[in-house]
Amino acid sequence: MAIEVYWGSGSPYAWRVLLALEHKRLAYTAHLLQFSKQEHKSPHMLQLNPRGRVPVLKDGDYVCFESLAILYYLDLKYPDPPLFGASPEEAGTIMRVICEYQAYIEPHLRTITGAVFAGDADLHSDALTQAMHAVASEARTIEGRLSKSDWVVGERFSAVDMVIFPGIQLLKRALERPAARELAARFMPVEINYPALGRWLSRIEGLPGYERTYPPHWRAA
Repeated sequence: MAIEVYWGSGSPYAWRVLLALEHKRLAYTAHLLQFSKQEHKSPHMLQLNPRGRVPVLKDGDYVCFESLAILYYLDLKYPDPPLFGASPEEAGTIMRVICEYQAYIEPHLRTITGAVFAGDADLHSDALTQAMHAVASEARTIEGRLSKSDWVVGERFSAVDMVIFPGIQLLKRALERPAARELAARFMPVEINYPALGRWLSRIEGLPGYERTYPPHWRAA
């Protein structure tokens, strides 16, 4: 039975899983849910994930949710090509950098993107300015890594790239809005302020199957 994945357009967490499935060249059936219609909270979806969130992966009778757990499952079930490195040391580094991203960057990304997309938040507030400073500082750390290697950890595309990439793309989309112009000044354009990071984004966009992972409502816009 083919793998099934339930996802929502623009969800950075669902995007991680789609990138992993494409990288592993796995056959899957994608079920695109409409957040506006609350399809992720339908009775069927609540049976699969009582938290009513995406992504959800169904592989035969096995159901897995939470994006990082799905990546880990896919890597153990379908180990080639690996998502978590080729050695225990590389796996440890990949997981460490993922944990750093979740602790030191992701909360600030959520603060910024949530405020911008809400449309009625004060984008000049001290809290948002501080969040943008924090993101810019952590982006310099990633820039340093990518100035020495094509990928965030090691010599191949891995789970850490899949975790960070959608968040950066979502941030870029938020900061491209005219109302966020002043807030964006420390980060945009990425290709100038963080050239290695910009090349990394383009590198991922050029991977086989990438177009199938791209949020369809972004393309329509």
